[in-house]
Amino acid sequence: MSIFTIGYEGLDIDQFIKLLKLGKVDMVIDIRELPLSRKRGFSKNGLREILQANGLGYCHIAALGCPKPIRNQYREDGDWSRYKRDFKRYLTSQRAVVAELSEIAQESHCALLCFEADYQMCHRSMVADAVHQDCGLQINHLQAAALKTNNPAQRHLALAYADKSG
Repeated sequence: MSIFTIGYEGLDIDQFIKLLKLGKVDMVIDIRELPLSRKRGFSKNGLREILQANGLGYCHIAALGCPKPIRNQYREDGDWSRYKRDFKRYLTSQRAVVAELSEIAQESHCALLCFEADYQMCHRSMVADAVHQDCGLQINHLQAAALKTNNPAQRHLALAYADKSG
């Protein structure tokens, strides 16, 4: 089993759904503290409806979102190392929630959702790492590159590359 991550930056809702289906995801776990978006289809209620209409589940876990003080500090100083350190410290206080997420991830093919396209610059990679440490699931990062080809063999390679990038 694996846990996937996905960011919707640069994707429209149709591309987002297509990428989830390419990864065989059946449940989206929204780990934005505030699941709101100016981008059509990506706010909590609208996203849940669109996912359900496409046969996918939706769950919001606000406790795994990045707390506002940490986000604000990063906006102020741009210090990614500080952001990572502070978020990881926060995440250690959420062990029970990480354990719950691990249970969900072991029972379904789920993807952790946030905005950023680059998982390396997003807290979702740290949440995925916490799940990996909790239960050993492999981490796979779904990326838009998998959508950029009509060739099934190349698409498979792009997904395989995304799978190994974690």
